[in-house]
Amino acid sequence: MNVFYEEAGSFKAASVVEDNTTSLQVQTQHGKRAKVKAGAVLLRFEHHSLPEFMDQARAVAHEIDPAFLWEACGQSEFSFDALAAEYFGREPRAEESAGLLTRLQMTPTHFYKKGKGRYKPAPPDALKAALASVERKRKQAELKAGYVESLMRDELPEAFVSVLQQLLYKPDRNMVETKALEDACAQRKISAARLLEKCGAVTSSLDYHHGRFLFENFPHGTGFDDESVADITSDLDLAAVEAFSIDDATTTEIDDAFSVTQLANGNWQIGVHIAAPALGITKESGLDLEARKRMSTVYFPGGKITMLPDSAIESFTLKEGCDHPAISMYIELDDELEMLGIRTTIERVHIARNLRHDALDMNFDEQAVASGKVDIEYAEQLLLLLRFADVLERQRGKKDNNVDRIDYSFYVDGESVRIVPRERGSAIDKVVSELMILVNCEWGRHLSEVNVPGIYRTQSNGKVKMSTVAAPHEGLGLEQYMWVSSPLRRYIDLTNQRQLVSVLRGTSPPYGASDQQLFEVQRGFELAYDAYAEHQRLMERYWCLRWLLQTDASEVQARVIRDDLVRIDTIPLVCRVQSLPRLTRGECVQVSVSEIDLFEITLRCEYQGTLSAET
Repeated sequence: MNVFYEEAGSFKAASVVEDNTTSLQVQTQHGKRAKVKAGAVLLRFEHHSLPEFMDQARAVAHEIDPAFLWEACGQSEFSFDALAAEYFGREPRAEESAGLLTRLQMTPTHFYKKGKGRYKPAPPDALKAALASVERKRKQAELKAGYVESLMRDELPEAFVSVLQQLLYKPDRNMVETKALEDACAQRKISAARLLEKCGAVTSSLDYHHGRFLFENFPHGTGFDDESVADITSDLDLAAVEAFSIDDATTTEIDDAFSVTQLANGNWQIGVHIAAPALGITKESGLDLEARKRMSTVYFPGGKITMLPDSAIESFTLKEGCDHPAISMYIELDDELEMLGIRTTIERVHIARNLRHDALDMNFDEQAVASGKVDIEYAEQLLLLLRFADVLERQRGKKDNNVDRIDYSFYVDGESVRIVPRERGSAIDKVVSELMILVNCEWGRHLSEVNVPGIYRTQSNGKVKMSTVAAPHEGLGLEQYMWVSSPLRRYIDLTNQRQLVSVLRGTSPPYGASDQQLFEVQRGFELAYDAYAEHQRLMERYWCLRWLLQTDASEVQARVIRDDLVRIDTIPLVCRVQSLPRLTRGECVQVSVSEIDLFEITLRCEYQGTLSAET
């Protein structure tokens, strides 16, 4: 005795070994023993080879037209054996009944299963919709197969052009293009970016990474719709000082400048002059809304995306040879450089010179400062500012913790890069940082004293956060600290500057206490700033890898950071070296470099040996 039964949604045939009434012990056509419930048996039959029976049943199933069967069975529920007798016009053979049952089961568009061996025809409207869906899937399958075939030949299907960025950066797995790309990548065993590069859709690994950043953060492009700024210079007095700025050679958004003047009473007056875009970019204007979307200028090796358009930057940047609107803090000092008073005013300031780091670093170094012989423009003023910066640092109870730390500047030219180290904590760095800390602290104090809200940076127990309420910054040793010195580059600074301007002019502040929009600016800035910083880190790592390729560096020296991490000498690249033995922090090692992947931004490093401390 043989049985035809259902198990886990599929039909099987087996020979009965033992019949226990409610269950059967059977042996399948593959020789496997199994237990089958009697209720699962649909047919019992004799005198058949099981493989031959299943082949015959499948042949019958494929010969039956499901459309004809649907029309013939009416609209009522039925049992398969009754339909089989009607369909064949006689008592059907076992393989015929099994074949018809198989056809019913394999055509769910036409027949709904209602129980053991029982089915009901699909309603006409439901059948029409189901057949349309099947046809769509068939066409999609054909389309997908064609796409895959093109991709396998390194040809980009035309349909991919309009959805290329989505395929690269945010693939939708419901799209046939995504499915085709995934299949082709799996067959070729490469990433989507690599495959699309082969098809000419991705021009370079650099474009791929920058494209992802733009897709995620600037989906509508980096241009500006509204670039209008108000005329703000007509009613501002011109300051009786000559100011100069200190910036990197590539800086165009010059936010700050300095002046040093000896007063008639013999005291010194130091001026810190901050560009004043808040005077001309009104809250809720088109330009303001665009700046609020961006929240900050984006910096990365080889380029930047400014928070403000070029026209607005040109109006406010402290460029040499021009009179610019500024908010100036003046500090009066005695001969011992003790502060006697501080005042803040809104005015125009003449910027005489834009000094640049590359020239200053060579002539205003530690040795020149110690000798008092500095051969550079504004040498006397810079020496006085440095002495004052030392006073400010001591007053904060802080010592320079940047000594022996290195910053790196990336200079990108096409596909090549220069990575230039620069010691952090130089005399020029101290001058700029201490005076910026001073204005950020004092203007934050001023807003707090008159109960005008701003966005502060606080630090407690090592945790830095932003707050609309003034609180100490333990790391800087200050009672309060806010960002207000870079309004051309950070929206937080522009927001705080608006609040400061209202206090100086005696008008209502743009943001009141507990203003929800102020909290939104704070949160939006934090999110954007983190995303921009991550992109900068990613691109710096990318260009470090390009530098290794460019210099054909197969082996490099590195310093142990911890465990299996090392930092390569000469460039700011941290790598994992799994073969690194247990070594102490700071030890110098030789590592080999290979398998650099500019799309994944990865490389392989292998330990080659430990070098002497003098190496």
